[in-house]
Amino acid sequence: MVPGYTPPVTRATFRRSAMGAAVAGAIAVAVLAPMGLGGYALFGCVGLALGVLNSYLTMRSVLRFAQTRPSRARFSGSVLGRLALITALAFACALLFPPTAVAVFGGLIVYQFLGIASSLLPLIKEIRQK
Repeated sequence: MVPGYTPPVTRATFRRSAMGAAVAGAIAVAVLAPMGLGGYALFGCVGLALGVLNSYLTMRSVLRFAQTRPSRARFSGSVLGRLALITALAFACALLFPPTAVAVFGGLIVYQFLGIASSLLPLIKEIRQK
């Protein structure tokens, strides 16, 4: 594998997920702000951003693992550390800014659905070609 090389499918999947998160955030702001729920929209966008950050860090971690082949324990530790960081940030928001910051978890959930959907697109295309 070429150093710094990211497979096109991985880049496209990340880009689709990030763009979907931006659209979902814009829709949340457009719908919730006029209803007086702008705080929920804002923290939902924070959750979406944390999802994008997690996805980006995951992609970097997998590429680094593929290039350097560290031990499984070290790789697992980096996965757990990244998830602990994202979770700690989400809980910190929820504890510091209740009740609106609970929407951070909603944003993370929406991003996970977007990530799954964007990952399925190449698979569906491949299945249709066969």
